[in-house]
Amino acid sequence: MKIGIIGAGNIGGNLTRRLTALGHDVSVANSRGPETLADLAAETGAKAVPATEAAQGADIVVVTIPEKRIPDLPAGILDGAGPDAAIVDTGNYYPQQRDGRIDAIEAGLTESQWVEQHLGRPVVKAFNGIYAAHLLEKHQPAGTPGRMALPVAGDDPAAKAKVMALIDELGFDPVDAGSLAESWRQQPGTPVYGAQTDADGVRAALAEASPQRPSEFTA
Repeated sequence: MKIGIIGAGNIGGNLTRRLTALGHDVSVANSRGPETLADLAAETGAKAVPATEAAQGADIVVVTIPEKRIPDLPAGILDGAGPDAAIVDTGNYYPQQRDGRIDAIEAGLTESQWVEQHLGRPVVKAFNGIYAAHLLEKHQPAGTPGRMALPVAGDDPAAKAKVMALIDELGFDPVDAGSLAESWRQQPGTPVYGAQTDADGVRAALAEASPQRPSEFTA
């Protein structure tokens, strides 16, 4: 598949490493320009491109940047992606630690619903609760007992299925976490966030989640 990655931090960089190793055609971008990604491109074989070109022709686009930077993305940044492309949001809202106050999220909009509004395309929330190192260290073949699982939330069944298949290929069991409106169940401070557990454990953690955002994740 052709995969675009917007953001080359810990998650974006390690997804670039894993996805190129699996044979996917990866274009990766950051806010500082492709020349700053020369080492990652040389290491992985990914194409370092301007952010405005990362989605061009992509089957999946992963947006993995700090929440506060979402409004700064260029208008139409996803226009080059095909109409059936799955757009993945890996982001988390850290108001005290990084992002400052985002009124719409504080008023009850889920993080990914807010991202979706800014991007103008339906998104699938995934990879937001996994430690970046675990993308490299914790993957296992399908069917392995106790295989680590990741929750996936979204409203477009086809896009969600595409992302869940990619997660399986990456070596983790995907778990359907419901709609984007329900994606608060995997936001920071919930039982599943950062959990290293199998599919049954992820389902149980999602069920235990409270819609009340913990005080350390509110502004």
